[in-house]
Amino acid sequence: MSPRTNDSPRGSGGQDAPRPAEAPEASTAPSAAADAPRSPSPAERVDALRRFAAAVRRGRGLHGASCAVLLAVAMTAGAVAVGGDGRDAARAAPGVSRAVGADVLVRGDLDTAIRSLQAHVRAQPRDFGAWAALGLAQVERARTDGDPSRYARAERALARSLALRPGNDQALAGQAALAAARHDFAAALDHADRALERNPYSERALCSRIDALVELGRYEEAGRAATVADRRRPGVPVFTRYAYVRELRGDVPAARRVLHRALDSAAGPADVAYVATALGNLERGQGRYGTALRHYARALAADDAYLPALEGRARAQAADGDRAGAITTLEQVVARSPLPGPLVTLGELYEDRNAPGDRAKSREQYALVDAWTALARAGGVDVDLDTALAAADHGDTAEALRAARAEWNRRRTVHTADALAWALHRAGRSAEALPYARRATATGYRDAAFLHHRGMIEKATGHDRAARASLTAALELNPGFSPLGARAARAALKELEAAR
Repeated sequence: MSPRTNDSPRGSGGQDAPRPAEAPEASTAPSAAADAPRSPSPAERVDALRRFAAAVRRGRGLHGASCAVLLAVAMTAGAVAVGGDGRDAARAAPGVSRAVGADVLVRGDLDTAIRSLQAHVRAQPRDFGAWAALGLAQVERARTDGDPSRYARAERALARSLALRPGNDQALAGQAALAAARHDFAAALDHADRALERNPYSERALCSRIDALVELGRYEEAGRAATVADRRRPGVPVFTRYAYVRELRGDVPAARRVLHRALDSAAGPADVAYVATALGNLERGQGRYGTALRHYARALAADDAYLPALEGRARAQAADGDRAGAITTLEQVVARSPLPGPLVTLGELYEDRNAPGDRAKSREQYALVDAWTALARAGGVDVDLDTALAAADHGDTAEALRAARAEWNRRRTVHTADALAWALHRAGRSAEALPYARRATATGYRDAAFLHHRGMIEKATGHDRAARASLTAALELNPGFSPLGARAARAALKELEAAR
């Protein structure tokens, strides 16, 4: 997985803003800080998703608002859905009031930070910076535990901050992060630009601007934005984004150098875990599994609960032939954060192992993806890319194509081009798919899954020589890129060689 919007680097906001507007007293206004008696445990959230997925499989009669209500109640474990809180769990929010201690967020203890911020805004309800920090912390918590229903709480906290101090850059930067988390990248770019008008040195806004441009497919602009951010606020959050922009342009050596520079400058466990995981992901994508596993080990030594590192380690284990270790690790990941990527990979690993009961286990993982997708939509998240990728291989190909087309119409990136190409191919429309598959690999970005998809589409359209080249390149680059995809690529290549 790429750094993209699952990254949540540290930020710090500016100060100048207009005089605060009058805000309702805490005793009479709904509070984003203290409505909920508690947050559910990871086990409760996963169990809720399982029960919802089972209900859908049995009746398929839940739609729209009913679906959203059931999921909201289940995922909050009986808590008031509009209340307070308890992927990358680690980055600090911008504009944290000195009264609540920004170092709490820098250390990456989001639960402690949120509790501190909630207590602070109850005591000081007109502290616009604390409200902005609370909103951003809630965004990060939602991405950490895979519960998008939390985004509404973040939205309310950020709105409170802006009511107290209209146009303050901390809240605008928080809105950019929230929009990016919901995959509304056009809005994220707008909010980031507005924040930077107020404070050109807002690290959060600078990083969100890079993220938005990348996810809109505007790679040249993203490169320029990364250069500006590096000049204004050099540090781990900017370095990792700069590296990803270089990787998208096919310059893996430069990306590696920048990430090593970022790791050298990492100041605490949260930053070490974050950057070491990014390095692990980069090396795994290049088929260097031993090196990747060493980076993940370093990340987990810094933070043994860091889910992106655990997921990366599981994927590297699977690619390196340690299927049992990969399954054990991924089971730990999805038990805490049932997100589509690890769920699909775990399902494929069960399919690949094919032991008694594994087919039922794999079907459960794919059903959980559907349940999470429904929850995400209820939380205002655009999940069409996730839907397209999962459904193309493990669900409804018509739905995969609908979702891929919708996402392509919103943003034209290498990832959406690949998703649309694969959805078209799986729907039996390989001739239409080929231009999109070529576009997905046109920037120089080297991804084995993209090359596999392109090779299979080329094979289906009679371009056998090109198909052999693409499939060979996929397996040479990353021979274990997918539990089922790598096997399919080898089988297709064998057929092509036999037909020569």
